[in-house]
Amino acid sequence: MKKLLSALILLVLALNINAQDDFGMWYSVGAEKKIDKKLSVGAEAEFRTRNDSKTVDRWTGTLDVSYKILPWLKASGGYKFLYNNNKEKITYNANGAYNNWRPSYWSTRHRLHLDLTGSLTLGDFEFSLRERWQYTYRPEATTTRYDFDNSKWEDTTVKGKGKNVLRSRLQVEYDIPHSKITPYASVELFNAWSLQKTRYTLGADWKLNKKHEIGAYYRYQNVNDDDEPNGHVLGLSYKFKF
Repeated sequence: MKKLLSALILLVLALNINAQDDFGMWYSVGAEKKIDKKLSVGAEAEFRTRNDSKTVDRWTGTLDVSYKILPWLKASGGYKFLYNNNKEKITYNANGAYNNWRPSYWSTRHRLHLDLTGSLTLGDFEFSLRERWQYTYRPEATTTRYDFDNSKWEDTTVKGKGKNVLRSRLQVEYDIPHSKITPYASVELFNAWSLQKTRYTLGADWKLNKKHEIGAYYRYQNVNDDDEPNGHVLGLSYKFKF
């Protein structure tokens, strides 16, 4: 796993050639409980950074449940609470002078998701396709901003907003014979009437024993949004199964 993590770091350094791309670290700790052969429940906490990993981006907590409908088909759903560090925002007048500056601020979001995952095993490879619908609601929030035209601070309201997204992920895993490490690669598309984001992930999970599992991955995000840069991510995860 140390060699894998070192290789992922070198991969980030090799690919991070665009100065406009961001870099962040994602850490997660989770637990999963099998109720029976088909039903299981889980919980996860996650921490993310951005701005070349110098700024805290978000904290999240997730509760979910999954049910194996058929040996090759699984359904799942869950709720996620997000505590986001929203980026600062600057607006300009027509002549190019500053208009308003809103500093970064923290706010909450609520997210629901429903998944269907189908899988197919061919030799030592397992292919899976996951279709996820997610709905995220951002409650209304009051923040402050600086008005350069009037040289004063003022309160401003960020309106509440809901958003539906369809996430389609194709993944392949390789079951290395007589090994506890499972490498994988995936590509995921985020659609909300148009393609919002594409994620490319390369990583591996290491089963220490029946109860403990750790993972590491590299992820590149191509974002079709002028307000959010493309980004490189290094992720570390831990899961406890009981």
